[in-house]
Amino acid sequence: MSHNPPNLRPDLAPRATFSEAPRPGQPTIGMVSLGCPKALVDSERILTRLRAEGYAISPDYKGADAVIVNTCGFLDSAKAESLDAIGEALAENGRVIVTGCLGAEPEYITGAHPKVLAVTGPHQYEAVLDAVHGAVPPIPDPFIDLLPARSVSLTPRHYSYLKISEGCNHKCKFCIIPDMRGRLVSRPAHAVLREAEKLVEAGVRELLVISQDTSAYGVDRKHDLSPWKGGEVRAHITDLAREMGKLGAWVRLHYVYPYPHVRDLIPLMAEGLILPYLDIPFQHAHPEVLRRMARPAAAAKTLDEIAAWRAACPDITLRSTFIVGYPGETEAEFQTLLDWLDEAQLDRVGCFQYENVAGARSNDLPDHVPAEEKQNRWDRFMEKAQAISEAKLAAKVGRTLQVIVDEVDADGATCRTMADAPEIDGNLFIDEGFEGLAPGDIVAVTVDEAGEYDLWGRLVR
Repeated sequence: MSHNPPNLRPDLAPRATFSEAPRPGQPTIGMVSLGCPKALVDSERILTRLRAEGYAISPDYKGADAVIVNTCGFLDSAKAESLDAIGEALAENGRVIVTGCLGAEPEYITGAHPKVLAVTGPHQYEAVLDAVHGAVPPIPDPFIDLLPARSVSLTPRHYSYLKISEGCNHKCKFCIIPDMRGRLVSRPAHAVLREAEKLVEAGVRELLVISQDTSAYGVDRKHDLSPWKGGEVRAHITDLAREMGKLGAWVRLHYVYPYPHVRDLIPLMAEGLILPYLDIPFQHAHPEVLRRMARPAAAAKTLDEIAAWRAACPDITLRSTFIVGYPGETEAEFQTLLDWLDEAQLDRVGCFQYENVAGARSNDLPDHVPAEEKQNRWDRFMEKAQAISEAKLAAKVGRTLQVIVDEVDADGATCRTMADAPEIDGNLFIDEGFEGLAPGDIVAVTVDEAGEYDLWGRLVR
């Protein structure tokens, strides 16, 4: 059973899971998928193609003929983690292909690990396949492979990430993701909805909608129309969410930038079409810090917007991430952030200390905050966020909630409420009467006990 608080870094995805065993003589590719859920979707697409060509997938370096490492370049600490993973794969296997965000800096990788077989950038699927073919030629079985592949999923069967666009048009000074992944490119609405429909037909009970900027979906396409179910659907997040809400699964929106049209999503939540959950990266609250970040500086208006969302949908859960210790952040500016958090009363909060990232414009800003002060502010921020979380969860004691079961073991069932996304939020644990439950079940539970991040409850019979 899992424990909280989880790792609050926003660049991490759930640990990839594998289930299929290779058949005798089948060429096998290992996969190490680092970084965010968007990178995990890239890994799934690569492995789906490889599986269709006759490759088996292995979670073990030693059991593979070659290893793909899908890297992260979000922070310098993430880059170091990626280099460590590449080094481990080279030591354990020796035949390593590197892809992902850090692959946009091939000299950085080959400078540290010159023996890698190939380096490709993010979402360069064909280049990865070419590198695999060169290292380990496919040996397809015509009776099993070379058929339309069932998508390879690296998450548990009952939930799946659904990527609706790639890239980002923002120019935040602390972020180099647009440099690595490019400008916004949205998928056609019918393609997204067809994938969502296929996932639900395959047993997925929860769709986790992701992109670099989910609320900007369709801007690059001028919100064009696609044929869908005998009519047309617009490439717009509101229309997309409404249609996905008709498929019968939980629909959870991540990485929603707070544009004004986000308010149009709230009625869909109040109606029960999509989960009453918004993951919005506010990053800070002081207008001067936001300006130095090159982000909109309207924290006061944001509080008004939050109040309006809650008025329209009282059960809405708000999750956000913040940066403390940004260059030039004064104690007064940090205190403004704490005061704003007091007023906003966000349900789920992640926070990370500012780090320089090679290529980011924020590196050149003056007055960088000392490491010990960044740690102090992070501690104080998380102390306040934890107190808010504890109070909000305590208010749920006695309520009956719908939960989705993630895991069942000898100790109990680990579940999540509608207010909890996988890995990054809390859990609800059932310690008694859980024996008949299975992952993916959606059941009613009465909350008996609350902690700082988690709940405990009993099944409603």
